[in-house]
Amino acid sequence: MTEPAGARVARLLAMVPWLVTHQGIDLTQAASDLGISVDQLNDDLELLFMCGYGSMTDELIDVSTEGGRIFIANADTLARPLRLTRAEALTLVVALRALAYAEGVTDHAVVERTMAKLENAIGARTVPPEGSSVAGRGLDDVVIDARLADASAESTRALVAQALRGRRRLRVRYLVPSRDESTERDVDPMRLLHLDGRWYLEGWCHRAEATRLFRLDRVEDIQALDADGTPPPDATARDLSAGTFVPGSDDPVVTLDLERSWEWVAEYYPIETREERSGMPTRVTLRASDPAWVVRLALRAGGGVRVVDPAELAAQVEVAAGAALAAYGHDAGTPAGTSATPLGPGTNGGA
Repeated sequence: MTEPAGARVARLLAMVPWLVTHQGIDLTQAASDLGISVDQLNDDLELLFMCGYGSMTDELIDVSTEGGRIFIANADTLARPLRLTRAEALTLVVALRALAYAEGVTDHAVVERTMAKLENAIGARTVPPEGSSVAGRGLDDVVIDARLADASAESTRALVAQALRGRRRLRVRYLVPSRDESTERDVDPMRLLHLDGRWYLEGWCHRAEATRLFRLDRVEDIQALDADGTPPPDATARDLSAGTFVPGSDDPVVTLDLERSWEWVAEYYPIETREERSGMPTRVTLRASDPAWVVRLALRAGGGVRVVDPAELAAQVEVAAGAALAAYGHDAGTPAGTSATPLGPGTNGGA
């Protein structure tokens, strides 16, 4: 596969100042440090022979690999590292803001110092996270307000991160949308995760006596307790490589018909079977531990998702759709199993 010219030019522009500051470096070591093969490095060095600020011999970069070591000369015009643009620096600032409370980050001072350096480099300052010590750094001509968009409070993430480091138990008041109620529970924190654009706390829930995943934007109140927050020995972290939804082997199987615009459901959620039917909706089966989630999905889809089986779940969709229609003064009479049909695509079922 041919390397794009832009990617190679970017590498060469970064390579020249690096080699200037590493005169005499071993060819193999240089390739390893630069993350490329020895053959690729040799090709790049041969190309540098034809590069410079002019076309005359003394205006071209001089490269020597005698004895397997690299020496580079006449590269003063490219000797200084490239500076970040403001857009590039902003990207790094936003990434660092997300990294500040991520799992495994223990030296938060390093993250804050790096953010401060980036702010100073582009002549700006960020609006600091709640409780952060980076306030007032940098210049005032540009202000970067970098906020995570999942609606969870940064103070909540900071408290969870602190509880993880100190092995302290958390008391959480948590909103359960499927039941439209808040529950209070004690949780031994295991890790802080960022998945699919949202922050999660995974921990041992003493109420459920099992490992649970809590979306931080649904945490209504949280406080650290004096009790030891070390999870029990049998507490195991969930495998979230396939996403936050991990069905259990004993969860009931649900059969759904998906219209074309809703076939993404089969890609987004783990399914068991998929049947492509000519001229008809795609039929899939999946396991659903919470039937209320399926009801919300069907209502939200406005006819794009229909529950085929089990029949009692299709009836729940019909009842819920009928109640929604009645609230707007419409006739609630619809065939069983197709209750989502009268609802428009904009209906928010909260799936």
